[in-house]
Amino acid sequence: MSETTDRRKEIINILKNSSDLVSGTKLANKLGVSRQVIVQDIAILKAEGHTIFSTNRGYRLENKDKYKKIIKVSHKDEDIERELNAIVDLGGEIRDVFVNHKVYGAIKVDMNIKSRRDVKKFLSEIKSGISQPLKNLTENYHYHTIVADEKEILDEVEKELDKLGFLEKSSKYNTNN
Repeated sequence: MSETTDRRKEIINILKNSSDLVSGTKLANKLGVSRQVIVQDIAILKAEGHTIFSTNRGYRLENKDKYKKIIKVSHKDEDIERELNAIVDLGGEIRDVFVNHKVYGAIKVDMNIKSRRDVKKFLSEIKSGISQPLKNLTENYHYHTIVADEKEILDEVEKELDKLGFLEKSSKYNTNN
C-alpha cells in the first residue's frame, strides 16, 4: 500500500472519530504534510464517494446513521436567528442552505450548524457585511437540509418552523431520506 493511500485512510479515520469539524491545518500537522496536500486528498476522497462536508472551519464525514430531510422556509433577515436556534434547540443540524435561482439554478452552501454557538458565529459573519444571506436572492425562500439522530426530531423541527410561520408546505425538494 502506498503512503498516499495510507494517508487518505487515516484522514477518513480521523474524520470518523471526530464529533466536531477538523481543520485542514490540524490534519496536515497530524499527518506531516502541507494543507494543500490535504485539500487534494479531500477532493479525491470525495470523488471516490466519501461524503465529506467542507466548510471554512474544517471537514466532517457524514454519519450514515442519521435521518435527513429537506425543508423549504421563508422569513425576513431579522428572523434568521430564531429559525436556526429553533432547529438546533430541538436537536437538528443545519447541513446546508440552498436556493433555486431563476437564472443561475440551484445555489448551495454548506453550513454545518449544530449549536447556538455555531448560530452565533454564522450571524457574526453575516452582520460583518462580508456577504448577504442566500435567501435574499429569491425573495426570502430557501431550503435547508436538516439532519438528526431520530426521525422524530425532524418532525418536531418541521412543526416548530411551521408554528413560527417559517415553513413553506409545497416543495419539490420536500422529501424524507
